[in-house]
Amino acid sequence: MGAMKAKRWSAAASGLVAIAAGTALAGGAGTEAPPDGLTFLGQPVTAEQIARGQQVYGEYCASCHGANLEGQPDWRRRLGNGRMPAPPHDESGHTWHHSDQDLFDMTKLGVGGVVAGYESDMPAFGEILTDEEIAAVLAFIKSTWPERQREVQARITAKEESGS
Repeated sequence: MGAMKAKRWSAAASGLVAIAAGTALAGGAGTEAPPDGLTFLGQPVTAEQIARGQQVYGEYCASCHGANLEGQPDWRRRLGNGRMPAPPHDESGHTWHHSDQDLFDMTKLGVGGVVAGYESDMPAFGEILTDEEIAAVLAFIKSTWPERQREVQARITAKEESGS
């Protein structure tokens, strides 16, 4: 291969590597726009909030709920200790069946803090994460749901907010 052709190949390869690296960083840096109309607790969700939520989720939630929001195996069947495994937070789970406020409260206070007497392996995160971090995690989770689940969850949230 001639020197000129080798330089073109090298430049093209460098350009592809730069594009690939930029794409990978963009996926984790919050540069992608959130789905249209996505809100959490009545506030529009930002790309930066989703990126922060993804980071916090990876650090505090993924070990139980799965790196891909898939939950623990057999999440509908009680464990030997009588507690339930961590459910998925993707569309196959039931997270989207709860209002924004319920999700926030369960995360901050723990399920037992919301449902008296309920025992769960999930800790209350109110002393571990800020309210903003909790909101960001939940915004990230919501951003991954297909449109149908987002719409159903938005109706549940609106119904609760209206008091009906």
